[in-house]
Amino acid sequence: MPSIAAAGPGRALSYVESLTPHLFVPSRARPVRAKYRQLGADTQVRPHSHAWAQVAISTSGVLRLTVPGGTFIVPPSRALWIPPGVEHAVTMVEDADLRTLYFHQPPGHCGPAVARAEQAPWRQCRVLEVSQLLRALVREMPTAADGEPLPPEQLRRERHLSALILDELRRAASVPLGIDLPSDKRLRQLCEAVLADPTRHETLAQWARGTGASPRTVARLFRQELSSTFTQWRQQVILAQALALAARRRPINQIAAELGYSSPSAFSAMVRRAVGMSPGRFLGSPQP
Repeated sequence: MPSIAAAGPGRALSYVESLTPHLFVPSRARPVRAKYRQLGADTQVRPHSHAWAQVAISTSGVLRLTVPGGTFIVPPSRALWIPPGVEHAVTMVEDADLRTLYFHQPPGHCGPAVARAEQAPWRQCRVLEVSQLLRALVREMPTAADGEPLPPEQLRRERHLSALILDELRRAASVPLGIDLPSDKRLRQLCEAVLADPTRHETLAQWARGTGASPRTVARLFRQELSSTFTQWRQQVILAQALALAARRRPINQIAAELGYSSPSAFSAMVRRAVGMSPGRFLGSPQP
């Protein structure tokens, strides 16, 4: 089972650079630009940043996006909004069709063409639900780089698609899902181990072995660095792993078992408590 970490035990990452972002710069005339890449599992686009905002979405396959201080799991049912200037690395948890949207941001503005009073939430990374319409619009966006002029009719179509994409993003629900990462080296080591295999141990004492810190010290570091208990933080990892499993069309009973829950109902109750929605909606499954 692929893990949600950068690469599973014994699996090395291969690295690629960001694909010629200077050839896809959004502008007032072309406020949304689109790029498309097919990348294999355990491939990472090296850390980079842009002067414009970005949305990362995979139409197939699961992505892991890492930013300073946190990491996000992005299955096809979700997208990640990244504000201008935020350094990020994109890792393919499995083979993925990576689609990237770049957004023109006028000076002092941040968000998908929202009013100033509504911009605060868009100045940080946000996991967004992806509607079927938004997914279809993203697929239809032209992905030709600068230097490959689009005919006038295609430019008009791109503007229409861009306006609809901006509207869908403004309407998209934000999902409170992200995994904070610490700066303390001992705690970071533990957190990366949990990301690699969240069900290997059950107790904090077991996880703390080998870090050079006592369970009490580790618990204090979680509160100080992540404003969370270990149990709360690990639950976010479990939720992210559930998303990755659901993207591979695992049934909920199998997801619950693989994540260490005694029954699907126990897993479902945890999801409802954590994110306030049904497992089917949270995991991006079709609703009855």
